[in-house]
Amino acid sequence: MNNNPVYTNELINESSPYLLQHAHNPVNWYPWGDKALQKASAENKMLIISIGYAACHWCHVMEHESFEDVEVAKIMNENFICIKVDREERPDVDQVYMTAAQLITGRGGWPLNAMALADGRPFYAGTYFPKDKWMNMLAYFVDQQQKQPESLQKSAEQVTKGIHATEHVVFTKKEKTFSISDLDKQFETWKPNIDFTRGGENRAPKFPMPSAWQYLLHYNYLGNNEEALKAVTVTLDNMAMGGIYDHLQGGFARYSTDANWHVPHFEKMLYDNAQLVTLYAQAYQATKNPLYKKTVYETIDFVKQELTSPEGAFYASLDADSEGVEGKFYVWTKEEVDNVLGDDAAIFSAYYNITAAGNWEHGNSILLRNETDVAVAEAFKITVEELKSKIDAAKVKLMQVRNSRIKPGLDDKILSSWNALMITGYAKAYRVFGEEAFLNAAVTNANFLLKKAIAADGEMTRNYKNGRSSINALLDDYAFTIAAFIELYQATFDEKWLTEANKITSYTLEHFFDASSGMFFYTHNQYADLIARKMELSDNVIPSSNSEMAKNLFLLGHFLNKDEYISKAKQMLINVEADVQRNIYFYANWGMLQALFTSPLYEVAIMGDDFKNKRQQFDEHYLPTVILLGGKQAGSLALLHNKLIPGQTTISVCRDKTCGLPATSVEQALGQIGK
Repeated sequence: MNNNPVYTNELINESSPYLLQHAHNPVNWYPWGDKALQKASAENKMLIISIGYAACHWCHVMEHESFEDVEVAKIMNENFICIKVDREERPDVDQVYMTAAQLITGRGGWPLNAMALADGRPFYAGTYFPKDKWMNMLAYFVDQQQKQPESLQKSAEQVTKGIHATEHVVFTKKEKTFSISDLDKQFETWKPNIDFTRGGENRAPKFPMPSAWQYLLHYNYLGNNEEALKAVTVTLDNMAMGGIYDHLQGGFARYSTDANWHVPHFEKMLYDNAQLVTLYAQAYQATKNPLYKKTVYETIDFVKQELTSPEGAFYASLDADSEGVEGKFYVWTKEEVDNVLGDDAAIFSAYYNITAAGNWEHGNSILLRNETDVAVAEAFKITVEELKSKIDAAKVKLMQVRNSRIKPGLDDKILSSWNALMITGYAKAYRVFGEEAFLNAAVTNANFLLKKAIAADGEMTRNYKNGRSSINALLDDYAFTIAAFIELYQATFDEKWLTEANKITSYTLEHFFDASSGMFFYTHNQYADLIARKMELSDNVIPSSNSEMAKNLFLLGHFLNKDEYISKAKQMLINVEADVQRNIYFYANWGMLQALFTSPLYEVAIMGDDFKNKRQQFDEHYLPTVILLGGKQAGSLALLHNKLIPGQTTISVCRDKTCGLPATSVEQALGQIGK
């Protein structure tokens, strides 16, 4: 680090590691805010709005090529007000200008670079630009502003109109009963795009997309569709065996650059790993595949070791690069492995596809598996137990060497929404595997959010770093926190979590809900200062905040006996039903809500001294149409009234507020559900 930097700009006062990376660029960067926009207006200058995130490889490349270059900076500083945005802190800003890029160029990605008028309306946007193209583009727009400023005004009007028109939702007034045939049709439409050999979709790059496979698990549960289950298991098997997974330490990279999960884009994001913990835990419930349990435990261990703060909060990501080279921290040459492992190198190299020529580039190999333990053990004429012992010992030795390498950069900001996803992952893993440490981590983080991010009235903040929060929360922060607290209630039967979930839900209904469409805006009504107030509808690598809010309303409606919540959830689903039918892959979280409306929801009340043991027995089973509630005492939930029988632990299976006779064993209760 240069202790006497030549240049320092306004980003020096920010907490985001991504913004701080640019604080000593010769470009006079400003953070997003009134100061930059007012300066642009006062000086009649165009805006450059450059958006990225700390773990983004091509963001770093563009910084080195252009933003650290004095010649480029001179053009930018003289003619533009330059704004740097961390998209993870301000996805609302990113959402607006990403839409512009997609409208103008037909594609998006990061870095995202938008050119806008002083009022923020974009007239051009694109992604990565090499230095020469960047300079040519800047010169072109400087010339346009001087000679034909009206052309920029006209372009900005057209683009802004297009931004307002995208994801426009109309309140759809109709009655609708959802059925399994709807799910059947959606799967048949999706099926040709599924790679049943390597998993994921028939495309490259491949992203994990956890909600897509969660949806298919649920669909298979309802329809007993073997192809749907195969799509899930083939995907999960290949991801856990592939190069996208870190076989030494656990945890997943953001995506695979190829169709075989072989070469990852090496950054590791909290949101991916949080959701994949949930997915693999649910898949273990459904299949009892030991690979899935191993994957959950190792991924949680990675999060614990690398992404957990001393306060029990979770950091955002690890960079793809170290020493300026993508993946350098993670890959091995055959010579390195031979030197570290000696006689056991041959087995390890066969197990993880390490070759003299390398299975990647420059003679390097990415650890990945193609063969089962049985096949490798047979090839080396040893038992599977001996193989596992040798591999585990070898991994310890290689980790010692890897830990001496220069680590990828850590983005240590704490985002409420991503932390909530990790709470859900930890709580789900606890429910499935019964590890108290998993529950403790979930509760610790939930209490952290209550203390640092959630006010008494339910208002939230989005970010936390160095003891302070500086950004108002967005809908995803609220939605995923509510979902996490619902999951925590089912893991603990502590009504505190439902009370908090309902408080936050009431706040979102007051400040984000749009009665005219029946949907939620992404931004708070008091902090909606962008050129468009958008709604986030489609599910992607993270589910959309609207789909998550709709699921929350459905579940809370059942837990709290609030029919108006359930009605709102159904209306939201009806509003997007055509999109769900057309493209379930990008509406999979909506699809899970649709599945919940397709079949009866069972409310299972477990009451009495032995409630914890009975609940854990229930959680050995994959039961997506069941919600669990109960405890030693009746508590305040209407569904628990008159359920407690002194001296007994009973299980009441209820449906539509009607309950069967109390059961005393989990087997009896499962029989009432039809399992």
